[in-house]
Amino acid sequence: MTNYRTAGVRVAGVGAAAAVAMGLFSTGAANADTFVPLPDGQKLGPGVTVTRTGEHAIVSPSLAANGAGRVVWVSGNAVAEVIATPEGEVGPFNGPTGDPGSNNSSTHGASQLNTGYIVGCQVSIADDAIGLGLSGSVDLSEGGLGGSFGLDLGPGEVKFVDIEIKDITKPGTYSVEYQDVEIQIQGCAGFAQARAYTVVEIIGDNYSKTTLYGQPFSIG
Repeated sequence: MTNYRTAGVRVAGVGAAAAVAMGLFSTGAANADTFVPLPDGQKLGPGVTVTRTGEHAIVSPSLAANGAGRVVWVSGNAVAEVIATPEGEVGPFNGPTGDPGSNNSSTHGASQLNTGYIVGCQVSIADDAIGLGLSGSVDLSEGGLGGSFGLDLGPGEVKFVDIEIKDITKPGTYSVEYQDVEIQIQGCAGFAQARAYTVVEIIGDNYSKTTLYGQPFSIG
């Protein structure tokens, strides 16, 4: 099993942790960090059950204080219980093949669990966002070191933040737990929205893709 990206952790002191429980870090309303609890979710797919638990976000204004930036720290746990998958061999991405069962999708030889966030500027993120991304209308963002991601977003733009990918080489339970992964957004003068996604791809003649979306939430 290969981990492609490991989420960073933002460490908070005891006082900050107590403030999170109240929903705000600071007493000044203009500079307050807002705690956003998010519901658990589950989706059944061919040979897999995908679950997300413990998701929450902490939203704060950007330190740039330019009105077009903000920061969000996201946490959660994504789990895939896989009961059926070919025992694939991990290799390089070979691109879409068009062969029966491939769904014209790029594959690297093994099933995968992929979890992250979709972030949009002045866009409501719908349940077809993953499909739109594969069609090329959504850009894949570059992740920063240490679990920090920086995005430049203009009106109407949507980008993906991949938190972590795990290979699935045999049936079993696979999970990605992440805490306080930082996403910095610049250039969005209007409202911004984010939404978690977890995708499980099962390779083979009966290729399948199961996507569990989280609840959309405002990031200012």
